[in-house]
Amino acid sequence: MSSSDNLLVDTTTRIFQDLADPQTVNAATNEVWKTELWTALEESALTLAWVSDDRGGGGANLADGFDILNVSGRFAVPVPLGETLLAGWLLDAAGLPSPPGQMSVAPARLRDRLTIGPNGTLSGKALGIPFAGSVGFIVALADQDGMPHVVQIAPQDCTILSAPGLSGDGRDAVTFDSAAPVAMAPLPANLGDQALGLMGAAVRASQIGGALQAILNITTEYAQERTAFGRKISKFQAVQHNLAKLAGETAAAVAAASSAADTIQTMEDFNDSVFFETASAKIRVGEAAGEGAAIAHQIHGAIGFTDEHVLHRFTQRLWAWRDDFGNESEWAVQLGNFIANGGADELWPLLASR
Repeated sequence: MSSSDNLLVDTTTRIFQDLADPQTVNAATNEVWKTELWTALEESALTLAWVSDDRGGGGANLADGFDILNVSGRFAVPVPLGETLLAGWLLDAAGLPSPPGQMSVAPARLRDRLTIGPNGTLSGKALGIPFAGSVGFIVALADQDGMPHVVQIAPQDCTILSAPGLSGDGRDAVTFDSAAPVAMAPLPANLGDQALGLMGAAVRASQIGGALQAILNITTEYAQERTAFGRKISKFQAVQHNLAKLAGETAAAVAAASSAADTIQTMEDFNDSVFFETASAKIRVGEAAGEGAAIAHQIHGAIGFTDEHVLHRFTQRLWAWRDDFGNESEWAVQLGNFIANGGADELWPLLASR
């Protein structure tokens, strides 16, 4: 990691520590802190880090953005930072300027499809859209005459059915029928029609990796403090075994997410390598999210589910993030089809080249 990368991570960490510490946020009686946090993130050019300088963004490379997302996962921050980064990336890729403020993206499920009609308006419905009811714009990928287009839509021009989702951050159903885009442009051909799904999966993989790192620290500290039968529970062999397993799941998730991020950073287009790495990462971090949350709650016992304890802030987001942009089962099917279509002779060269 270069000195500039360290500076970016340190800046992001400091903002979250000052304005979004999980304990402070958990005890907050209002959401004023969200406004202060978002203002600080915007002023530091972190929300549009993936937007080029000439379009008013931070001009950071993709690796920098994934570092920001890992830090955001470590704080389980309930603001649409990942979604806004992703929306800005889509707009910038299509040559469109990014507006200030919070954004979300659609579709967030692999099977949902949006289309653009002859009159230029959208049609279709997308489920599970994060923060759709509270952002300034939704940036969507929609098909027009067989070509994917990036469209920017005002939420008030859509029909939004609000739902809290597992995390409480909102996983809304959005109907786009007859919605007129504020801006629209074709997506570059080198990205392909899976661009949003792959980038979204990589975004969530980075956030899950960060959240698991935080969960490992929280759970280890708790085990070293909690006493049962006259000694710290960290002294019990069963607890030690579970902590070791949690550490293994965390390390695997972070490694898989980092590998996908590195591949996306180094490739000029979304080729087979990007698909293979990103699909594999989303599968592995999804498995780690399930195992890691279960272990953390088992060690904490009932207290981990209470509103007073911060653990639930992380695990609930793990459960939500693992389903966004394709869960492990959906990506496993696609990855299996990809391997089968390549044939047995191509499998080992593919694995050996990683």
